[in-house]
Parts: sequence; C-alpha cells; structure tokens
Amino acid sequence: MLHRVGAGALNRLSEHREHFRIRLHHDSPPHEIKPRFKPVGELAVIGSALLREGVAGTRQAAQVTRLLDFAWQEALDGGELLAWLQRDEPMSPIPLETYVAFRELGYRHRGIEAHARLINGTGSWHALEALPNRRLGIIGSAAAVGLGQADVAAATRRTWLGQRPEPWTVDYHVAYDITHTVYHLTDWGGKLDRLPTDIADYLALWLPSWIDEWAARKHWDLLGELLVVDACLPRPVLDAAIWRRYAAAQSPQGAMPVQRTMPTGDAAAVFDLVHHPTLVAALASVMATSRAMGALVGPAP
Repeated sequence: MLHRVGAGALNRLSEHREHFRIRLHHDSPPHEIKPRFKPVGELAVIGSALLREGVAGTRQAAQVTRLLDFAWQEALDGGELLAWLQRDEPMSPIPLETYVAFRELGYRHRGIEAHARLINGTGSWHALEALPNRRLGIIGSAAAVGLGQADVAAATRRTWLGQRPEPWTVDYHVAYDITHTVYHLTDWGGKLDRLPTDIADYLALWLPSWIDEWAARKHWDLLGELLVVDACLPRPVLDAAIWRRYAAAQSPQGAMPVQRTMPTGDAAAVFDLVHHPTLVAALASVMATSRAMGALVGPAP
C-alpha cells in the first residue's frame, strides 16, 4: 500500500509534466511568473529523496530521472530562469533554494553559484527577515554550496518546534511550520540523525494526535506532510489505519486532493491545485516504505 501511493503519484506527475513549465512569455509580469518556480523546486527536492532512498523501484527511478531532466532542461531552461530570477530579485533566497536541490543531483549553473557567493558577502543577505523555519532552509541552502555554516542549533531553538510549546495550540499554520522545521533539520529525510533528541521525543508524544486530527478533517495535504515527519522519527509509527485512509483519498489517476475530494475543471487549473499534495504523497510514500523496509531487516551491524 505504501509503495502504491507513491507509484500512483509519480505516474500522475509524469503524465502532467508539461504543467511544470514556468510559462514565461515576453509580456508576462514577474508577479505571475515567480509562483511557478515553487512546484519545480518541490519536484527537485522530492525527486532527490526518491532516488536517494532507493526503494521506489527501477521503473519509478527512471520516471523520476526523466522528470528531473525535463524540469531542469525544459522548465528552468538549464538554470537560466533561476539566473533571471536572481537578477530580478538579487536578495531572494528562492533561486538558491531551488538550485541546491538540482545541484545535489548533478545539475550545475556557474552563474547562479557566482551570484550566491556575491550576495553572501553582503550584510543584507544575512539580515534577511524570515520565519524561523524558513531561516533553517536558507542556512541549509547556503551551506550546500559552500557558503559557510551558521549556528543551526540556535536557529532551531527559535522555531516553534524548537521551543516545544503547548501541543494543543497547534493550528493549520503552526502544523506546516512544524513539518518544514523537521524537513530542514533532516535535509528532507536524508539525515535523520540531525533531529535533536528532545524534539524527536516531543514529536513522538504528540504527532499521533495531530495526525489523527488532520485525518479526521480529511486535509490530505497536511496529513501527508505529517506522515513524512512520522517517517523521520527514530521510531516511526507508520499507522496502518491512517495510511489506509490516506491511500483511499488518492484519485485513480494518482493525484492527491488538498482536502476532501478532487477538484474538477481545466487540466492546468487542477494541476495547480493538486500538484503539491501529489508531490507530498510521493515523498510520504518513499519515506514510509524505506523506514518500513529498514524495520524488517533491523539496524545495520
């Protein structure tokens, strides 16, 4: 079941890959273009996790590789569109964050890296105001291209999760902040040992309650993200009943709705609504499958 959710999501993303294009036209205003980078960056991050974990299967690995090649060569024009975004917004962290995911897969653009080195020397870059969990992401991106390592421990303690407040205060926005704090700390599930013990213990205690709540609300996008967090814990629950409910929400074509049921309408508009929960489903699937298989064979000697 875990594998099937991811395979279906990947089929859907592959069949609709044309919708990842940035849709840049000579008369397109920047405010309409810039939101199009987010799905491409998410695809790179999640595609990297799929290839890293090595549990999706050879067919899925080939699908992911083709998707990533398309995203880099076609959607981002070999990185030129990220360089354009850097020129338009020199202090925006989005081009670097998007680029890092591709760079780790072997895609390179020297101009983007040169710009990153330049702005890293400015006071403005280090003074950028960002939510604490976003700051963790910016720190990680800078470190990935060799721009130094900031105090991750101090940055972690400024996040909501790092302070471990009252668990009953978790609302929609806080829940997303929690998930992304875990993603940035563990490098999207690739470095699970980087999750501090006290945070892991706090999540082990309260995450099942939050998962139950958002499953009851049928918010599949947030539920998927929380299931990824579960798979990042030292002892993941991998609740079979919750996973059955999550899998049942997936459309026969592999798309995952944001909440309740699938939207209808124009294909491009539907893609914009469901690409994120579908990508999350692929990530949740591969992380849960990997941890489940790891539990079968036990710890490494």
